[in-house]
Amino acid sequence: MADAAGRLTKLAEQMLGAPLPVRIRAWDRSESGPPGVPTLVIRNRRALRRLMFKPGELGLARAWVAGDLDIEGDLYQALDLLAGMIWERPEPAAPPRRAPVLRALARPEIRAAAKELLSLAGVPLPPAPPAEEARRRRGPLHTLLRDRAAISHHYDVGNDFYELVLGPSMVYSCAYWGTDEGAGATLEDAQRDKLDLICRKLGLQEGERLLDVGCGWGSMVLHAAREYGVRAVGITLSEEQAAYARKRIADAGLADRIEIRVQDYREVRDEPFDAISSIGMAEHVGRDRYAQYASALHGLLRPGGRLLNHQIARRPLADEAAYEVDEFIDRYVFPDGELAPLGRTTGALEDAGFEVRDVEAIREHYALTLRAWVANLEKHWARAARATSPGRARVWRLYMAASALAFEGNRIGVNQVLAVRTPESGESGMPLRARAWRG
Repeated sequence: MADAAGRLTKLAEQMLGAPLPVRIRAWDRSESGPPGVPTLVIRNRRALRRLMFKPGELGLARAWVAGDLDIEGDLYQALDLLAGMIWERPEPAAPPRRAPVLRALARPEIRAAAKELLSLAGVPLPPAPPAEEARRRRGPLHTLLRDRAAISHHYDVGNDFYELVLGPSMVYSCAYWGTDEGAGATLEDAQRDKLDLICRKLGLQEGERLLDVGCGWGSMVLHAAREYGVRAVGITLSEEQAAYARKRIADAGLADRIEIRVQDYREVRDEPFDAISSIGMAEHVGRDRYAQYASALHGLLRPGGRLLNHQIARRPLADEAAYEVDEFIDRYVFPDGELAPLGRTTGALEDAGFEVRDVEAIREHYALTLRAWVANLEKHWARAARATSPGRARVWRLYMAASALAFEGNRIGVNQVLAVRTPESGESGMPLRARAWRG
C-alpha cells in the first residue's frame, strides 16, 4: 500500500479527466499533488468505499461527516477548487438498481482505474451512513407530520449549539450589513438592522398584531414588541426553539404581549393580523404547497395588511421539471427543503391576491452572514461538537461554507418581497414615494 496518495492522485485524474487541483495526504502518510494548495486528507480506506458506493457529492459528504475525510488549509478555497470536478459534475447514467461501483466498472474507459480503486479501498462493502443523516422518509411531501419531522431534524439539535454558531442575536437567517464587505460591523449589529428593516417595511405601529411564521428562537417578535409596541404571535414546529423563545420573552418581561406556539402555518385560525413576517421559512414549504402557503397568509391578513417574505431563491432552469434537491442538503441539512426562483415566488403571491410592492435582493449579505457563522463555529469548535455531535458540527461547517460560495457565485440568492393585501378600494396604505422606510 506504499504511496497511496500518488496512486489516488493518478486515479482521480484519470477518472475525472482533469488535473487534481488539491493536494492529497493518505492514511499511510504519503502525499501527492501540487504544492501551496489545500490538502485533502484521506484518513482511512473507508473514505474510498463511501465514494465508490455513492460517487459524487453524497459519498464525499458522508466521508466528510464521518471524519473519514478532512481539509487542511483554506476550506473555502478547497471547496471552490473541487466544486466543478465533484459537486457539479453529473454522474454517469446507469440502469436502475445498479450499485455505483458497478456503474464505474461498466465504463470501459475507467475499468482499469476502478479495479485499482477497489484494491486500494479494501473490503468491498458499503459503509453505513453517518448517524446524522435524516431518517428515511415515506409518503407525500409536506404533510403536517412529515414537515414536523423535517424541522425537528434541522432545528432540534441543541440550543447550546446554535448559541455558539449564531451568537447573541440567535437569528438564523441572512443579516443586513450596513457597510461594504461588512467592514466595522458585528454580526449582532447586522442582525438587529435586518430585524429593524423588516419592521419598517411592514410599517408596524403600536398595538398592531404581528404574526411571525417560522419564528425561530423569538428574535423577530422580541424586537417588534420591544421597539414597535406590537402584540405578536410567533409560530414554529420546533419544540426546542419554542421553549427557548418563551424563556427569552419571559426574561424580557414581554410575556403579556408575545405568544409562542408550536404550530404549522396551516393551523392558524385567529386572524386577522395587521402584518406577517416570514423570514427564512418559505424554503421549507415545497413547490407543490406554495400556492397553499401564499393563500393561507393572504387569508390571515386584514385588508391593507402587509407581508414581508424573506426567502432564498435559486436560479431558474430552462426545464423547471428537471429541478432536483441537492442530495447532501436533503439528507443532512434541510430534509424536504426546496428552492424556487424569485419569479415563481412573486407569481404565487400575486395569484393568491397579494399586490407585490417591493423586492430587494440581498444575496451578498447572506455570504457575509454565513462566513460569520462559520467563523463562530470554528472559534468554538470543541464546545460546539460537544453540544451536539462531531458529525453534526461537520455537517454545519461544510454546508455553511459551501453555501457562502454559492451566494458569492450567484448560484443562489435571497430576496425580501413586500406584499400587501390591497383592499377593493385600491388604497394600499403604502407610502407614495418608494422605500420610505429608508428614512
